[in-house]
Amino acid sequence: MDGKNMLDAARTGNLEVLKFFLEENPSILADLRLMSPTESLLHVATKAGQLNFVHELMKLDPEIAEELNKDGFRPLDIAVIMGNLLIVKELLKANRKLCRLKGKDQRTALHYAAIKGRIDIIDELLSTCPDSIQDITGHGETFLHLSLKNYQCDAFSMSIKWLERLGKESVVNLGDCHGNTVLHIAVFTKQHAAIELLLNSNRIRETINVNSTNAKRLTALDILDIVIENSYDVRIREILQAGEVREILQPGEVREILQAEGEVRAQDAITIRTENSPKTEPIKQLEDPLHMMDWLEYFKFQKQRDSPDHVRNALVVVAALVATVSFQAGMTPPAAILHKTSDKQPSIGSGYPPPAPPPYFNPEGTTLRAAAARILGSNAAAQLFLFTNSLGLSASVLIIMYLTIGFPFQWEIQISVGAMMFTYGFATGAILEGRLGYFTLISAYLLPYALRLLAIARRKPWKHWKQKSMHS
Repeated sequence: MDGKNMLDAARTGNLEVLKFFLEENPSILADLRLMSPTESLLHVATKAGQLNFVHELMKLDPEIAEELNKDGFRPLDIAVIMGNLLIVKELLKANRKLCRLKGKDQRTALHYAAIKGRIDIIDELLSTCPDSIQDITGHGETFLHLSLKNYQCDAFSMSIKWLERLGKESVVNLGDCHGNTVLHIAVFTKQHAAIELLLNSNRIRETINVNSTNAKRLTALDILDIVIENSYDVRIREILQAGEVREILQPGEVREILQAEGEVRAQDAITIRTENSPKTEPIKQLEDPLHMMDWLEYFKFQKQRDSPDHVRNALVVVAALVATVSFQAGMTPPAAILHKTSDKQPSIGSGYPPPAPPPYFNPEGTTLRAAAARILGSNAAAQLFLFTNSLGLSASVLIIMYLTIGFPFQWEIQISVGAMMFTYGFATGAILEGRLGYFTLISAYLLPYALRLLAIARRKPWKHWKQKSMHS
């Protein structure tokens, strides 16, 4: 019951209740730590913004400010998140080392100030503990990363000034867990004011490594070439409407600044290192969006740029789409195909003359279909439909099987694909009766696998000959 009364006192800022219980039990604060391990009195008072109560608690027990609540927050973190500068000053005055204590996700109070854009609190924290400017989170993020990721432009600008004031400009080159520096993030999120600040501030400009690559070996200019397709997305428009960005660079101007600073594409770095080799200029070609061949060149697969997981995902989507369309076409073939393969003929007494064969099945014709008709008979159209549709299904299934090797539930994937192929075979086999129809179906099934085996068989002698020629 005493614990509940004390929590209520912290919530309302009632110092009289606090003094009363302390007189009755001088160790009540220690007892409350044992009784309520999820949240201390200081957490409650900080949330409620009770400055006087916080001041009294810090005089009685300064170490209480180092405790984490059940969610991994310290009282200082809560004060920063809520923007209560007075409580922040009170806590730091009693215990300066609170600045660098890490909580949830290894974040410090400075990280939360950057996330929330608390400019006045950033000033207070860095004035009290300048070394906290280099602290990183569990994801490798500095407070600069967090301010950009949360679109806190004013906080980012303030942070840059503090870097120059403390001589810590090299912090801008630190990468997060994905290797992204603040320049990568500014370009990717299209925060052009931040890019201008990084490249126009004298001391930062001398320090920043514009050619730094992230974990996917992309420079900032590589990322710019990707996001430049949509010049201003919804988020950028919101920032502009809120007035958070005062000086805006057009995407072309951003490119010019990056190139003037020595920015190069990651895939061009090898070309630069070669001896006087002629350097291609794909960037200049892409600057004209109306030139279709330039866009085709840009969007085609590039090993240096496109990661294997993205390529695999795209191939799985395309293969699944082709398999779905082919399977559906086999289950519900065109009515004309069913009509031509029907054995039913109108009776003599029905009053209807037998239908004349279509002109493209005329054996006297000289077209390709006529030639096919001589070989396959009157079911040529159905045979060709069955072969090509089954070939598309088999090839797409082969792609899916290759790309899912090593996936969990591999046997279940194999069984489901095999069952689908058998279902398709039995259903489409009814289109054509006789051995010729099943021969067509089996040929279409096996052709992609045969071509793949042939390619593998030809590749081995070529590799052997190439290795032999290199050693000779």
